[in-house]
Amino acid sequence: MSSVPDRSEIDEEYKWDLEDLYADDEEWEAAYERVEARLDDLRAYEGRVTEDASTLLSTLECREEIMRTVSNVASYARMRRDEDTTDGEYQALLARAQSLSSDAQSAASFIEPELQDCTREEIDAFVEAEPELEPYDHYFDDVLRTKDHTRSAEIENLLAELGEVTGAPGEVYNMLANADMEFPAVETPDGDEKRITLNNFTTLQKNPDREFRQTVYEQFYDEWQTVRNAVGAAYKNSVKTDSKLARARHYDTAREAALDGPNVPVDVYDNLVDTVRENLDRLHRHAELKRDTTEGDDLRMWDLYVPLVQEESPEVPYEEACEYVVDAVAPLGEDYQSRLAEGLDSRWVDVYETDGKQSGAYSGGTYDSQPYILMNYQDDVESMYTLAHELGHSLHSQLTSEAQPYVYSGYEIFVAEVASTVNETLLTHHLLDTVEDERLRRHVLNQYLERFRSTLFRQTMFAEFEHRTHELSEAGEALTPDRLDELYLELKGDYYEPAAIDDRIAREWMRIPHFYRSFYVYQYATGISAAVALVDGILEEGDPAAERYIEFLEKGSRAYPLELLDHAGVDMASPEPVESALDVYAEYLDEFASLT
Repeated sequence: MSSVPDRSEIDEEYKWDLEDLYADDEEWEAAYERVEARLDDLRAYEGRVTEDASTLLSTLECREEIMRTVSNVASYARMRRDEDTTDGEYQALLARAQSLSSDAQSAASFIEPELQDCTREEIDAFVEAEPELEPYDHYFDDVLRTKDHTRSAEIENLLAELGEVTGAPGEVYNMLANADMEFPAVETPDGDEKRITLNNFTTLQKNPDREFRQTVYEQFYDEWQTVRNAVGAAYKNSVKTDSKLARARHYDTAREAALDGPNVPVDVYDNLVDTVRENLDRLHRHAELKRDTTEGDDLRMWDLYVPLVQEESPEVPYEEACEYVVDAVAPLGEDYQSRLAEGLDSRWVDVYETDGKQSGAYSGGTYDSQPYILMNYQDDVESMYTLAHELGHSLHSQLTSEAQPYVYSGYEIFVAEVASTVNETLLTHHLLDTVEDERLRRHVLNQYLERFRSTLFRQTMFAEFEHRTHELSEAGEALTPDRLDELYLELKGDYYEPAAIDDRIAREWMRIPHFYRSFYVYQYATGISAAVALVDGILEEGDPAAERYIEFLEKGSRAYPLELLDHAGVDMASPEPVESALDVYAEYLDEFASLT
């Protein structure tokens, strides 16, 4: 049985409009064939990239034309697949798109090794001879910076061709979790039957009925136990892939390789973990407040999502959430606010959960399309915050695409999570300043505290888990499911010391899809730290700070992440932003304690 609606039951206004990319599958097919045919045009430049300035420019322009189309083809296929992950036709479409992307990367793999045969002086001479190369200055700097970690054209081509294979563990996990696993149905306290899903698990864990929460928790994690070996194999091979690819590029560790991509020093990672570790007493206080709201003498793992407020959470319909978010971003300026409102009216968002739909939420789209947002909106305060979060990504993409050439149209996750969390933080300030409904205010305060808990502390705990699993694997230790459970249970015990830890929570690592994108999650924690600092500046200083922030969004990847944030007013090379964010968290804990 399923209480989740079929996609056909959802009104069109609540579905994203993919026609901005391709009108239909036939148009997608034509684009696929066009770009496939152009790969030989790109390969023809091999051995000639730095022949002269004109040839260098032509090579880069040919690659960009191909990659823009590949991006469109891949995005359309992914979003169609995500509408229903069980649809075999779109699974096949996505597989073809991923194969094409791998072929395109392979076809372009000779460019950077050939550029790295040049000195900076030779590159500058090309720019002087061909002024249209001038916008590529930061790109050239980034290519030359990584010269020691770029292999020969032949090896780079091989690594690119292996892209589909190296991504297989994550793809296997995704299909297992979203398409194959069937979680049980449980009887709600009202006597209804509700099927547990990846999307509604945390919502069900907020139910005021403690016995019901325990039932959901146990049945959810018991289902993960049935796929224990499959998920363990997927994650083990994902970790091994990370490490082998790092060694192939002459890095000592997978973490070093992952952080060198955006040019983030590993000290930033260590500062985060160390600073959060030193302040776990604040998380422990939050856990103790939760313990006081439960019906028992102890805090159990099925109590962690329980709101600090005991009354039922108010419903926040999607339209109401949109109004709140639009009003909240007013401090960022009229242009930003109107863009966001227009996006909500232009079917950027695929709003509701449907049978087979990809779990979670993300912001997508391409340089040539409008932004797109996948949601699984649950009519609650948390979903409203998720909407604000994804809209931050979408506006970042839109502003970057309009202000920058294609080469800088992407941006590193390190700064992306700042843009999303600024919107969340502004939403909190707006709601606490303007909403008179005391019940909603209490839930907003609880939600903000939960965002800190889940973003700053939980993601840092995940970052520790990733680092330690990679260290163990790189030291030759086997990552068996038992060892992964043991490691995760140890971390959970440290972070949630006031709670009673049971064996089922050791399986939580199995349900975290971000682990298949190595050393990604720490950026949520650094992101909230930078965002809190930026919002404080915007609310205190006004327009000048807001303008610097918009400039930061418009720069895309035209500078390195720490440089971009420094220009906006935040020094992420120091632990200070993390410490300041933890101080804000403590202040809100004090405020909530005073209310109760």
